[in-house]
Amino acid sequence: MAEAKPKTSPKAIKFLFGGLAGALVRVPIRALVRVPFDISIELSAGLLRQATYTTTRLGIYTILFEKMTSADGRPPNFLLKALIGMTAGATGAFVGTPAEVALIRMTADGRLPPDQRRGYTNVFNALARITREEGVATLWRGCVPTMARAVVVNAAQLASYSQSKQALLDSGYFGDDILCHFCASMISGLVTTAASMPVDIVKTRIQNMRMIDGKPEYKNGLEVLMRVVGSEGFFSLWKGFTPYYARLGPHTVLTFIFLEQMNRLYKTYVLDR
Repeated sequence: MAEAKPKTSPKAIKFLFGGLAGALVRVPIRALVRVPFDISIELSAGLLRQATYTTTRLGIYTILFEKMTSADGRPPNFLLKALIGMTAGATGAFVGTPAEVALIRMTADGRLPPDQRRGYTNVFNALARITREEGVATLWRGCVPTMARAVVVNAAQLASYSQSKQALLDSGYFGDDILCHFCASMISGLVTTAASMPVDIVKTRIQNMRMIDGKPEYKNGLEVLMRVVGSEGFFSLWKGFTPYYARLGPHTVLTFIFLEQMNRLYKTYVLDR
């Protein structure tokens, strides 16, 4: 007779904790790295992105990871973890693309000449105006490179975190505590930075591109990469690696620590009672 799997939280709780972990990270980090004007304009878009993208990707990853874990507690292998991460990332990216488009535009608005600024007042104003002025399909402009980035990021971030955590626990030097979660997430942040920077360049430039003489600035993501490599060199795809990791590292650490602690508290005070 097969051994029953241990009790686990409902699917809705998994999605809720994923969204909360992202939101709890978003507010303090934005407050530290942005001036007050930027916070007031961009925070709504950032929080909506967390409520869509992060909730979806972490919820789906947790659900699929548990489904692929054997009854004796043996986790899936690294390849399967990566595939689960890709699935979670692609789904989350599709759901979160409208908020991402609004965030990219609102962030870039202040760098444009005054006569070219869009002047969005908040994320809902941005979404409404984009739909009205450019059509609803524009909300998913750059969806393919966004999903491609999410596939890379989540395959790297989620799989490397799970694998690093498993390796640290198997070493016998770590328990399933905050120190282990911190070390695993720092490794995950390093892997994710290296993997995601090239596709991040493609995603951002396509989402922020303008129409020139009635034609889009770039035809596709490959053209973006070719232009960047041709004009700035191959290693320019990783230009700014250190500040990128300095931003992504703490974000990754806090996200996983918040998520792990919420799961631990739910298990302690709900499942085990």
